Amino acid sequence: MNPAGKPGKTGSLLPVEVALARLLEMAEAAPIRERERLPLAQVEGRVLADDLISTLDLPPWPNSAMDGYALRTADWGGEPLVVSQRIFAGQAPQPLQPGTCARIFTGAPVPAGADCVEMQENAEVLSDERVRFTEAMSPGQNIRPQGQETTVGELVLAAGTRLGPIEQGLAASLGCAELEVVRKVRVAVLSTGDELVEPGQALGPGQIYNSNRVLLCSWLQRLGCEVIDAGILVDDLEITRQRLGELADVDLILSTGGVSVGEADFLGIALREEGELTLWKLAIKPGKPLTFGHFRGVPVIGLPGNPASTLVTFALLARPYLLRRQGVADVEPLKFQVPAGFVWPKAGNRREYLRGRLENGRAIIYRNQSSGVLRSAAWAEGLVEVLEDRTLVEGDWVNFIPLSEVLA
Repeated sequence: MNPAGKPGKTGSLLPVEVALARLLEMAEAAPIRERERLPLAQVEGRVLADDLISTLDLPPWPNSAMDGYALRTADWGGEPLVVSQRIFAGQAPQPLQPGTCARIFTGAPVPAGADCVEMQENAEVLSDERVRFTEAMSPGQNIRPQGQETTVGELVLAAGTRLGPIEQGLAASLGCAELEVVRKVRVAVLSTGDELVEPGQALGPGQIYNSNRVLLCSWLQRLGCEVIDAGILVDDLEITRQRLGELADVDLILSTGGVSVGEADFLGIALREEGELTLWKLAIKPGKPLTFGHFRGVPVIGLPGNPASTLVTFALLARPYLLRRQGVADVEPLKFQVPAGFVWPKAGNRREYLRGRLENGRAIIYRNQSSGVLRSAAWAEGLVEVLEDRTLVEGDWVNFIPLSEVLA
């Protein structure tokens, strides 16, 4: 058996790593250069356009890490000390009088002349209001030094960082009210196939409800994209050309279905005739017929039409492409190894991504791994990666990719 981290043979199919590398190269060749300045409260999920450099020290002055007493250790020889001042957070203290201590509270500036803070639990207030200390103390104890977190001129967040609540809080701590962010990627989403019907309409013979576009539009909004819902594309080559041509002002056309080898797969035909196909037929399951190309210069990613195939290929290939277009460096999801809690007796020539979850530290998989079963992903907590040419027995190590890593 191959170890969990090494790919096997794929024959004429394009390996997943190669396909991803090519997609990222093409994303880097077409970066989103436009930017906008937004209030800090509105940048959640957006990508930072410029390095965030600190303009102040954090903290700006030494401060107390807890409630207690500030003193100069050289002034203390074991005798009780008089309290010469009380210092609350937000106050500017007076220099410490020699031979005294200062009552101080968490976050308050340490007065000049003090080099230690002793916690109140190790102090006893006597009847004459002097304070006796019961433990040995050392300089720097319980003091947060100036610039502990960051200093003036230091890089705090690099351009290309995706901004979330933590990054917003960090920017706020530096006094930033606004940030420069990369313009949203404009993505047109369309589905192909005469068999598709919008939810809420009556189904005719041979028809199914269109779930992929709803899934992708919601997912793209989570990624901070501007979504253009281009609807359902009927199976007609001329209409396909016309609809694609109407989407000339977007950054990406994202379609589902219509990219395999069937006679009615007009999207692939249109790309071959009026553009180019750069990627075609991947060594991935589900999702082999994923396509990347251009139509009259506009990038097009054609995802497979089966719902589980759409989910897997968007998560592992289209999502990294979109993030890299915005300058994000780290675009691949976290994966970690866990023991398999299932048997996989038949090796395949494609890398498989099984919908699974963790139970008692082991990966188990949904009973039906058909590419048409979206319910498997609703049940799952992540994707279990089974490498090419590999069989599994219980206890073998497999890679697990949490869905939380790719859904945002």
